[in-house]
Amino acid sequence: MSFALESSAFANGATIPRQYTCDGADQSPPLQWSELPEGTGSLALIVEDPDAPRGTFVHWVLYHLPPEPPDLAAGTPRQAILPNGARQGRNDFRRVGYGGPCPPRGPAHHYHFRLYALDAAPDLTPGASASEVRAAMNGHVLGEAELIGLYGR
Repeated sequence: MSFALESSAFANGATIPRQYTCDGADQSPPLQWSELPEGTGSLALIVEDPDAPRGTFVHWVLYHLPPEPPDLAAGTPRQAILPNGARQGRNDFRRVGYGGPCPPRGPAHHYHFRLYALDAAPDLTPGASASEVRAAMNGHVLGEAELIGLYGR
């Protein structure tokens, strides 16, 4: 089952504004979701760049995210546990929290923001990898939404 994931900063398939990249403030963009599947108890977000030169690059791992309120403001702090109880994992920059698009020179890369509706929060400590979150989500995914942004240099 799919639901909606949007950003007030960029439309699906459009360019991610500079402030949300390593060339700007490198802050996470605002995100909003709606039409969550019935029974959603928790959300998980994984942001990846499949166009990276050495294979898919993970930019953000967030889990234990409460479904309400139905949004994340821009500039999510880079801390292991957020005030709302959400936990952030380690990205491929080897740090916790969001790491914005930072591609090499060339064609624009595609940044996939995937939000998963789960029936229960993954039993993981802060700092988990995207693969650990995916393994813990196995059998608990009620739906998935995707937002794709582009960024090139």
